[in-house]
Amino acid sequence: MTAARLVHVGSAVVDYVYRIEALPAPGSERVATSYARAVGGGFNMMVAASRTGLPVLFAGQHGTGPDGDFLRAALAAEKIERSAAPNPNLDSGNCVVLVTADAERTFVSWPGAEGMATDEDMAAITLHPHDWVFASGYTLSYPGSRVALADWLEALPEGIPLVFDPTPVVGQVPGDILSRVLARTNWLSCNEAEAGVIAGDGSPEDVCKRLMQEHCPSAQGIILRAGAAGSFLRLADGSFAGIEGFRVAAVDTNGAGDTHIGSFVSALSRGVEPMQAARYANAAAAISVTRHGGASAPTHLEIERFLASRTHHDTKLATA
Repeated sequence: MTAARLVHVGSAVVDYVYRIEALPAPGSERVATSYARAVGGGFNMMVAASRTGLPVLFAGQHGTGPDGDFLRAALAAEKIERSAAPNPNLDSGNCVVLVTADAERTFVSWPGAEGMATDEDMAAITLHPHDWVFASGYTLSYPGSRVALADWLEALPEGIPLVFDPTPVVGQVPGDILSRVLARTNWLSCNEAEAGVIAGDGSPEDVCKRLMQEHCPSAQGIILRAGAAGSFLRLADGSFAGIEGFRVAAVDTNGAGDTHIGSFVSALSRGVEPMQAARYANAAAAISVTRHGGASAPTHLEIERFLASRTHHDTKLATA
């Protein structure tokens, strides 16, 4: 049987990461305690999937220039294949990441080639029968890529699962585009704020119920990443559960949500039951926030060892 594969049609950018004690007041300045250049965006999710055993194809757009070169070198180092040729007219985008002493992060981004995709670009992607497709709100927020991507996602073969992360920019995605993608989504993963933008406020159970009944009629499950509370999972049969997280000393929450999604999809792709896949993802995110950098996802062996050392009474993981 053909092995499962993740086809990532989101965006990957280059992060310029500055660590500071606190955000500066308007009109003032702070000196960073450290600086690093790293690949971020969708790259973090792809790394999490790949390190936990799910082969990855990056089918998004990337550019010609120093940031595009840096991105491609990082993909190669993680053994992540890519399908598209570099855009000859644009470099890949970048993002300034400010990480404060409380491990919180603030972003300022500049879109590049990842914000441009045509019908021809999407048609060039070849899917295999056991592929899983991942898309994010970032690519749907860009005027130059949203229509082609939404059309392609809507036309996916019925047997190809679509995993969708609305991301913090969900409010910038046109309503008709968002509705079309949510209607095709099989697994929705979002944090509480993103869920609230789509379905309104309420308890995790009520919000998940509304997401499934009113926005994602084809979904097999909704997973809500809930910060210190861990995560919540609602399945198509109506079952709902909160999956506790793990107490850790967080140093950097950048990429924790991506790690959670990538490891969750990886577990699902090899037949792990959804509730156990969610606990596996909680553990992956717990490990990731104890490390600096966005692409800090652990390997499958590291997650298994972590779970073996913990009990079901552990609580409070700071997932994104």
